[in-house]
Amino acid sequence: MKLQSTLSMFLLTLALGFTACNSEEIASPNSEASTETTIQSGTTNLTAKIGNCSEVPGWASQNGNTTGGGSSAETTVTTYAQLKAAIENTSVKVIKVSGTITVTTRLSFQDQTGKTIYGASGAKLVSTNQTKDASGIINIKRCKNLIIRNLIFEGPGAYDTDGWDNAILDECTNVWVDHCEFRDGVDGNFDIKNKSDYISVTYSKFHYLKPPKAGGSGGSDDHRYSNLIGSSDGATADRGKLRITFARCWWAPGCKERMPRVRFGKVHLVNNFFNSTVSNKCIAAGFEADLRVESNVFEGVKTPIDLMSGYTAVTATDNVFTNTTGNQAGSGTAFTPPYSIVKLNKTAVKADISANAGATLGGNICGSF
Repeated sequence: MKLQSTLSMFLLTLALGFTACNSEEIASPNSEASTETTIQSGTTNLTAKIGNCSEVPGWASQNGNTTGGGSSAETTVTTYAQLKAAIENTSVKVIKVSGTITVTTRLSFQDQTGKTIYGASGAKLVSTNQTKDASGIINIKRCKNLIIRNLIFEGPGAYDTDGWDNAILDECTNVWVDHCEFRDGVDGNFDIKNKSDYISVTYSKFHYLKPPKAGGSGGSDDHRYSNLIGSSDGATADRGKLRITFARCWWAPGCKERMPRVRFGKVHLVNNFFNSTVSNKCIAAGFEADLRVESNVFEGVKTPIDLMSGYTAVTATDNVFTNTTGNQAGSGTAFTPPYSIVKLNKTAVKADISANAGATLGGNICGSF
Protein backbone atom coordinates (compact mmCIF):
# COMPACT_ATOMS: atom_id res chain seq x y z
CA MET A 1 0.00 0.00 0.00
CA LYS A 2 2.84 2.39 0.85
CA LEU A 3 4.48 1.72 -2.54
CA GLN A 4 1.18 2.24 -4.33
CA SER A 5 0.57 5.52 -2.49
CA THR A 6 4.08 6.76 -3.31
CA LEU A 7 3.61 5.87 -6.98
CA SER A 8 0.26 7.69 -7.08
CA MET A 9 1.79 10.81 -5.59
CA PHE A 10 4.65 10.68 -8.10
CA LEU A 11 2.24 10.42 -11.07
CA LEU A 12 0.10 13.28 -9.78
CA THR A 13 3.15 15.49 -9.32
CA LEU A 14 4.37 14.62 -12.82
CA ALA A 15 0.96 15.46 -14.34
CA LEU A 16 0.81 18.77 -12.55
CA GLY A 17 4.28 19.61 -13.71
CA PHE A 18 2.95 19.53 -17.29
CA THR A 19 -0.33 21.30 -16.60
CA ALA A 20 0.44 24.10 -14.17
CA CYS A 21 1.18 27.41 -15.90
CA ASN A 22 2.10 30.23 -13.55
CA SER A 23 -1.01 31.10 -11.55
CA GLU A 24 -3.55 30.20 -14.24
CA GLU A 25 -6.20 27.52 -13.86
CA ILE A 26 -6.21 24.69 -16.33
CA ALA A 27 -9.47 23.10 -17.35
CA SER A 28 -11.47 20.45 -15.26
CA PRO A 29 -13.81 17.91 -16.83
CA ASN A 30 -16.98 19.23 -15.21
CA SER A 31 -18.28 21.41 -12.43
CA GLU A 32 -19.26 18.54 -10.18
CA ALA A 33 -15.94 16.73 -10.09
CA SER A 34 -12.89 18.94 -10.59
CA THR A 35 -9.47 17.93 -9.36
CA GLU A 36 -7.81 20.90 -7.64
CA THR A 37 -4.31 20.76 -6.25
CA THR A 38 -2.12 23.44 -4.70
CA ILE A 39 1.59 23.34 -5.42
CA GLN A 40 4.12 25.36 -3.45
CA SER A 41 7.16 26.79 -5.20
CA GLY A 42 9.17 29.08 -2.95
CA THR A 43 6.69 31.72 -1.81
CA THR A 44 4.24 31.16 -4.71
CA ASN A 45 1.17 28.95 -4.51
CA LEU A 46 0.21 27.51 -7.89
CA THR A 47 -3.33 26.18 -8.28
CA ALA A 48 -3.94 23.85 -11.20
CA LYS A 49 -7.14 22.25 -12.43
CA ILE A 50 -6.79 19.26 -14.71
CA GLY A 51 -9.14 19.02 -17.70
CA ASN A 52 -11.51 21.89 -18.50
CA CYS A 53 -12.37 25.07 -16.58
CA SER A 54 -15.04 24.32 -14.01
CA GLU A 55 -16.16 27.85 -13.18
CA VAL A 56 -17.53 29.46 -16.31
CA PRO A 57 -18.42 33.12 -15.72
CA GLY A 58 -21.77 34.54 -16.71
CA TRP A 59 -24.70 33.20 -18.67
CA ALA A 60 -22.75 30.24 -20.11
CA SER A 61 -22.62 28.80 -16.59
CA GLN A 62 -26.40 28.30 -16.69
CA ASN A 63 -28.49 25.66 -18.48
CA GLY A 64 -26.19 22.86 -17.33
CA ASN A 65 -22.83 24.70 -17.70
CA THR A 66 -20.40 24.88 -20.63
CA THR A 67 -17.51 22.44 -20.76
CA GLY A 68 -16.63 22.20 -24.47
CA GLY A 69 -14.55 19.18 -25.39
CA GLY A 70 -13.36 18.77 -21.81
CA SER A 71 -10.19 16.73 -21.41
CA SER A 72 -10.56 14.83 -24.70
CA ALA A 73 -7.49 14.16 -26.82
CA GLU A 74 -6.31 17.15 -28.86
CA THR A 75 -6.00 17.36 -32.63
CA THR A 76 -3.39 19.93 -33.69
CA VAL A 77 -3.95 21.74 -36.99
CA THR A 78 -1.57 23.96 -38.93
CA THR A 79 -3.28 24.23 -42.36
CA TYR A 80 -6.70 25.23 -43.64
CA ALA A 81 -7.43 21.70 -44.86
CA GLN A 82 -6.59 20.22 -41.47
CA LEU A 83 -8.67 22.82 -39.64
CA LYS A 84 -11.69 22.31 -41.90
CA ALA A 85 -11.52 18.54 -41.49
CA ALA A 86 -11.21 18.76 -37.70
CA ILE A 87 -14.10 21.22 -37.38
CA GLU A 88 -16.38 19.07 -39.51
CA ASN A 89 -15.42 15.80 -37.78
CA THR A 90 -17.86 15.23 -34.93
CA SER A 91 -15.48 12.80 -33.22
CA VAL A 92 -12.79 15.49 -32.83
CA LYS A 93 -13.58 17.24 -29.56
CA VAL A 94 -10.54 19.47 -28.93
CA ILE A 95 -8.78 21.36 -31.72
CA LYS A 96 -5.49 23.15 -31.16
CA VAL A 97 -4.71 25.77 -33.83
CA SER A 98 -1.02 26.47 -34.34
CA GLY A 99 0.46 29.29 -36.41
CA THR A 100 -1.35 31.43 -38.99
CA ILE A 101 -4.00 29.80 -41.14
CA THR A 102 -5.50 31.60 -44.13
CA VAL A 103 -9.18 30.75 -44.49
CA THR A 104 -9.76 30.45 -48.23
CA THR A 105 -13.42 29.46 -47.93
CA ARG A 106 -15.52 30.42 -44.89
CA LEU A 107 -15.61 27.60 -42.36
CA SER A 108 -18.97 26.02 -41.58
CA PHE A 109 -19.29 24.54 -38.09
CA GLN A 110 -22.75 23.02 -37.71
CA ASP A 111 -24.87 20.69 -35.56
CA GLN A 112 -22.25 19.58 -33.06
CA THR A 113 -22.13 19.30 -29.29
CA GLY A 114 -19.18 19.46 -26.88
CA LYS A 115 -16.16 20.90 -28.67
CA THR A 116 -13.23 23.19 -27.88
CA ILE A 117 -11.26 25.18 -30.44
CA TYR A 118 -8.27 27.04 -29.06
CA GLY A 119 -5.08 28.63 -30.23
CA ALA A 120 -1.50 28.07 -29.25
CA SER A 121 0.32 31.30 -28.47
CA GLY A 122 0.00 33.63 -31.48
CA ALA A 123 -2.44 31.42 -33.41
CA LYS A 124 -4.37 33.35 -36.03
CA LEU A 125 -7.20 32.72 -38.52
CA VAL A 126 -7.06 35.16 -41.44
CA SER A 127 -9.46 36.04 -44.26
CA THR A 128 -8.61 38.46 -47.08
CA ASN A 129 -11.96 38.30 -48.91
CA GLN A 130 -14.26 41.35 -48.89
CA THR A 131 -17.04 40.05 -51.14
CA LYS A 132 -20.66 39.56 -50.10
CA ASP A 133 -20.71 35.79 -50.50
CA ALA A 134 -17.17 34.66 -49.70
CA SER A 135 -16.15 36.90 -46.80
CA GLY A 136 -16.01 35.82 -43.16
CA ILE A 137 -13.93 33.29 -41.24
CA ILE A 138 -16.36 30.97 -39.44
CA ASN A 139 -20.12 30.48 -39.26
CA ILE A 140 -21.17 28.46 -36.20
CA LYS A 141 -24.73 27.16 -36.46
CA ARG A 142 -26.96 24.98 -34.26
CA CYS A 143 -24.08 23.97 -31.99
CA LYS A 144 -24.15 23.37 -28.23
CA ASN A 145 -21.58 23.36 -25.46
CA LEU A 146 -18.62 25.03 -27.16
CA ILE A 147 -15.47 26.76 -25.94
CA ILE A 148 -13.47 29.02 -28.25
CA ARG A 149 -10.31 30.36 -26.65
CA ASN A 150 -7.07 32.24 -27.33
CA LEU A 151 -7.55 32.79 -31.07
CA ILE A 152 -7.03 35.84 -33.26
CA PHE A 153 -9.66 36.33 -35.99
CA GLU A 154 -8.38 38.80 -38.60
CA GLY A 155 -10.46 40.06 -41.51
CA PRO A 156 -9.49 42.28 -44.46
CA GLY A 157 -11.19 45.42 -43.11
CA ALA A 158 -14.68 46.88 -42.99
CA TYR A 159 -16.48 47.12 -46.34
CA ASP A 160 -20.27 47.37 -46.40
CA THR A 161 -21.12 44.77 -49.04
CA ASP A 162 -23.69 43.02 -46.80
CA GLY A 163 -20.93 40.49 -46.29
CA TRP A 164 -20.04 38.26 -43.36
CA ASP A 165 -18.50 38.83 -39.96
CA ASN A 166 -15.27 37.27 -38.77
CA ALA A 167 -17.40 34.93 -36.63
CA ILE A 168 -21.13 34.32 -36.18
CA LEU A 169 -23.08 32.35 -33.60
CA ASP A 170 -26.39 31.29 -35.17
CA GLU A 171 -28.89 29.33 -33.04
CA CYS A 172 -26.15 28.14 -30.69
CA THR A 173 -26.49 27.31 -27.00
CA ASN A 174 -23.96 27.36 -24.15
CA VAL A 175 -20.91 28.90 -25.76
CA TRP A 176 -17.94 30.41 -23.95
CA VAL A 177 -15.69 32.69 -26.04
CA ASP A 178 -12.65 33.50 -23.94
CA HIS A 179 -9.45 35.48 -24.56
CA CYS A 180 -10.02 35.93 -28.28
CA GLU A 181 -9.23 38.88 -30.53
CA PHE A 182 -11.55 39.92 -33.35
CA ARG A 183 -10.29 42.57 -35.74
CA ASP A 184 -11.07 44.08 -39.13
CA GLY A 185 -14.22 42.16 -39.96
CA VAL A 186 -15.98 42.94 -43.26
CA ASP A 187 -19.54 43.38 -41.96
CA GLY A 188 -18.57 43.18 -38.30
CA ASN A 189 -16.27 41.38 -35.91
CA PHE A 190 -18.51 38.93 -34.05
CA ASP A 191 -22.32 38.67 -34.19
CA ILE A 192 -24.71 36.56 -32.11
CA LYS A 193 -28.19 35.93 -33.49
CA ASN A 194 -31.15 33.65 -34.24
CA LYS A 195 -32.15 32.22 -30.85
CA SER A 196 -28.59 31.80 -29.61
CA ASP A 197 -28.63 31.56 -25.83
CA TYR A 198 -26.47 31.17 -22.70
CA ILE A 199 -23.37 32.82 -24.13
CA SER A 200 -20.37 34.25 -22.25
CA VAL A 201 -17.73 36.41 -23.93
CA THR A 202 -14.81 37.14 -21.63
CA TYR A 203 -11.44 38.88 -21.90
CA SER A 204 -11.92 39.36 -25.65
CA LYS A 205 -10.74 42.31 -27.72
CA PHE A 206 -12.58 43.94 -30.61
CA HIS A 207 -10.96 46.53 -32.85
CA TYR A 208 -10.13 47.76 -36.34
CA LEU A 209 -6.58 48.38 -37.50
CA LYS A 210 -7.29 48.77 -41.23
CA PRO A 211 -9.10 51.81 -42.66
CA PRO A 212 -12.68 51.20 -43.81
CA LYS A 213 -13.34 50.81 -47.53
CA ALA A 214 -16.01 53.09 -48.95
CA GLY A 215 -18.53 52.44 -51.74
CA GLY A 216 -20.05 49.14 -50.63
CA SER A 217 -23.52 48.12 -51.77
CA GLY A 218 -24.81 48.23 -48.17
CA GLY A 219 -24.57 52.02 -48.16
CA SER A 220 -22.17 52.81 -45.30
CA ASP A 221 -18.74 54.16 -46.13
CA ASP A 222 -17.47 53.33 -42.63
CA HIS A 223 -18.89 50.03 -41.41
CA ARG A 224 -16.55 49.44 -38.49
CA TYR A 225 -19.55 48.05 -36.57
CA SER A 226 -18.24 45.44 -34.20
CA ASN A 227 -20.93 43.30 -32.53
CA LEU A 228 -24.59 42.83 -33.41
CA ILE A 229 -26.86 40.93 -31.03
CA GLY A 230 -30.11 39.98 -32.77
CA SER A 231 -30.45 40.50 -36.50
CA SER A 232 -33.72 42.44 -36.82
CA ASP A 233 -36.73 43.81 -34.92
CA GLY A 234 -38.83 41.22 -36.73
CA ALA A 235 -36.84 38.23 -35.43
CA THR A 236 -39.37 37.65 -32.65
CA ALA A 237 -38.18 34.07 -32.06
CA ASP A 238 -35.29 35.76 -30.21
CA ARG A 239 -37.66 36.71 -27.38
CA GLY A 240 -36.57 34.94 -24.21
CA LYS A 241 -33.20 34.08 -25.83
CA LEU A 242 -29.95 35.95 -26.42
CA ARG A 243 -28.90 35.76 -22.78
CA ILE A 244 -25.31 36.94 -23.05
CA THR A 245 -22.53 38.12 -20.73
CA PHE A 246 -19.71 40.38 -21.89
CA ALA A 247 -17.18 40.52 -19.07
CA ARG A 248 -13.70 42.09 -19.11
CA CYS A 249 -13.79 42.75 -22.84
CA TRP A 250 -12.15 45.62 -24.70
CA TRP A 251 -13.74 47.67 -27.47
CA ALA A 252 -10.50 49.21 -28.59
CA PRO A 253 -9.53 51.90 -31.13
CA GLY A 254 -11.18 51.71 -34.54
CA CYS A 255 -14.64 50.58 -33.41
CA LYS A 256 -17.32 52.92 -34.76
CA GLU A 257 -20.56 51.41 -33.42
CA ARG A 258 -22.18 48.20 -32.05
CA MET A 259 -20.21 47.62 -28.87
CA PRO A 260 -22.62 45.77 -28.84
CA ARG A 261 -25.94 46.77 -30.43
CA VAL A 262 -28.66 44.62 -28.84
CA ARG A 263 -32.17 43.49 -29.69
CA PHE A 264 -34.32 41.28 -27.45
CA GLY A 265 -31.54 39.87 -25.27
CA LYS A 266 -30.87 39.99 -21.56
CA VAL A 267 -27.28 41.17 -21.86
CA HIS A 268 -24.95 41.75 -18.92
CA LEU A 269 -21.97 44.06 -19.59
CA VAL A 270 -19.59 44.11 -16.65
CA ASN A 271 -15.99 45.30 -16.25
CA ASN A 272 -15.47 46.19 -19.91
CA PHE A 273 -13.24 48.92 -21.35
CA PHE A 274 -14.25 51.25 -24.21
CA ASN A 275 -11.71 53.67 -25.66
CA SER A 276 -12.33 54.05 -29.38
CA THR A 277 -12.14 57.78 -30.08
CA VAL A 278 -13.71 57.30 -33.56
CA SER A 279 -16.94 56.02 -31.98
CA ASN A 280 -20.39 57.34 -32.81
CA LYS A 281 -21.94 55.26 -30.03
CA CYS A 282 -20.89 52.34 -27.85
CA ILE A 283 -23.56 50.19 -26.17
CA ALA A 284 -26.84 50.48 -28.08
CA ALA A 285 -30.13 49.29 -26.56
CA GLY A 286 -32.47 48.43 -29.43
CA PHE A 287 -35.85 46.75 -29.71
CA GLU A 288 -36.83 44.91 -26.50
CA ALA A 289 -33.24 44.99 -25.24
CA ASP A 290 -32.80 44.41 -21.51
CA LEU A 291 -29.30 45.49 -20.45
CA ARG A 292 -27.35 45.58 -17.20
CA VAL A 293 -24.30 47.83 -17.59
CA GLU A 294 -22.08 47.88 -14.53
CA SER A 295 -18.55 48.78 -13.50
CA ASN A 296 -17.35 49.53 -17.03
CA VAL A 297 -14.87 52.22 -18.09
CA PHE A 298 -15.61 54.58 -21.00
CA GLU A 299 -12.73 56.80 -22.08
CA GLY A 300 -12.75 59.37 -24.88
CA VAL A 301 -15.86 57.92 -26.58
CA LYS A 302 -19.12 59.38 -27.87
CA THR A 303 -22.51 58.25 -26.54
CA PRO A 304 -21.44 55.52 -24.12
CA ILE A 305 -25.05 54.28 -23.86
CA ASP A 306 -27.48 54.84 -26.72
CA LEU A 307 -31.14 54.39 -25.76
CA MET A 308 -32.79 53.50 -29.05
CA SER A 309 -36.48 53.01 -29.71
CA GLY A 310 -38.38 50.12 -28.17
CA TYR A 311 -35.87 48.96 -25.57
CA THR A 312 -37.15 47.27 -22.41
CA ALA A 313 -34.76 48.54 -19.72
CA VAL A 314 -31.17 49.61 -19.18
CA THR A 315 -29.67 49.66 -15.71
CA ALA A 316 -26.34 51.54 -15.64
CA THR A 317 -24.46 51.53 -12.34
CA ASP A 318 -20.96 52.21 -11.03
CA ASN A 319 -19.47 53.06 -14.44
CA VAL A 320 -16.55 55.42 -15.12
CA PHE A 321 -16.85 58.12 -17.81
CA THR A 322 -13.70 60.03 -18.74
CA ASN A 323 -13.73 62.67 -21.49
CA THR A 324 -16.93 61.29 -23.00
CA THR A 325 -19.84 63.04 -24.68
CA GLY A 326 -23.44 61.95 -25.04
CA ASN A 327 -25.71 59.85 -22.88
CA GLN A 328 -24.34 58.00 -19.85
CA ALA A 329 -27.57 57.05 -18.11
CA GLY A 330 -29.84 54.04 -18.22
CA SER A 331 -33.61 53.93 -17.99
CA GLY A 332 -35.85 51.53 -16.12
CA THR A 333 -34.84 48.45 -14.15
CA ALA A 334 -33.04 45.68 -16.00
CA PHE A 335 -33.03 41.96 -15.23
CA THR A 336 -31.10 40.51 -12.30
CA PRO A 337 -28.59 37.84 -13.39
CA PRO A 338 -29.24 34.38 -11.89
CA TYR A 339 -25.50 33.84 -11.45
CA SER A 340 -22.77 35.47 -9.40
CA ILE A 341 -19.64 36.76 -11.09
CA VAL A 342 -16.34 37.99 -9.69
CA LYS A 343 -16.15 41.72 -10.36
CA LEU A 344 -13.13 43.99 -10.52
CA ASN A 345 -13.26 47.32 -8.79
CA LYS A 346 -13.98 49.91 -11.47
CA THR A 347 -10.64 51.60 -10.73
CA ALA A 348 -8.81 48.41 -11.78
CA VAL A 349 -10.70 47.78 -15.01
CA LYS A 350 -8.63 49.79 -17.50
CA ALA A 351 -5.25 48.36 -16.47
CA ASP A 352 -6.51 44.79 -16.20
CA ILE A 353 -8.32 44.70 -19.53
CA SER A 354 -5.57 46.58 -21.38
CA ALA A 355 -3.06 43.97 -20.24
CA ASN A 356 -5.12 40.80 -20.49
CA ALA A 357 -7.90 41.06 -23.08
CA GLY A 358 -7.32 39.28 -26.36
CA ALA A 359 -5.37 36.16 -27.25
CA THR A 360 -2.92 36.64 -24.39
CA LEU A 361 -2.84 33.11 -22.98
CA GLY A 362 -0.42 30.30 -23.73
CA GLY A 363 -3.17 27.93 -24.85
CA ASN A 364 -6.28 26.32 -23.37
CA ILE A 365 -5.89 27.56 -19.83
CA CYS A 366 -8.41 29.26 -17.59
CA GLY A 367 -8.34 32.96 -16.87
CA SER A 368 -8.68 34.81 -13.63
CA PHE A 369 -12.42 34.64 -12.85
